[in-house]
Amino acid sequence: MANTVRKIDYYALTVPDKAGEGHRILSALAEAGVNLLAVVGFPLGEGKAQIDLVPEDATAFAQAAERMKLRTRKAKQAFLVQGDDRVGVVSEVLGKLASQKIQLTAAQALAAGAGRWAMIFWVKPGSVEKAAKALGV
Repeated sequence: MANTVRKIDYYALTVPDKAGEGHRILSALAEAGVNLLAVVGFPLGEGKAQIDLVPEDATAFAQAAERMKLRTRKAKQAFLVQGDDRVGVVSEVLGKLASQKIQLTAAQALAAGAGRWAMIFWVKPGSVEKAAKALGV
């Protein structure tokens, strides 16, 4: 099976870097029926962390975020790739970007089990359309 590549909107928010903060946000979103395609979190320093949320339905997410008083930044774009796991699959995707001299900002790739894999990656905002074209999106 071929990879599925899609351009996605993600919403970043800064939260206190403390135990349970991610759980508080994610459980409230789940309770509101918001399905997330990806969640990425990392420390920013000085007691802060960033969480990037990729909702399946941006409208449902926006409504829930407003009710929860989540202060997300304006949506930005990234890419989500999913497919059958095989040797070299990440290299194939990155090769398409490299051939067009598109530099990654960040990437996360994982085997998802049952022979599947996924990757989320970010490029500079000025490279989003060029990356989309390179990947046939």
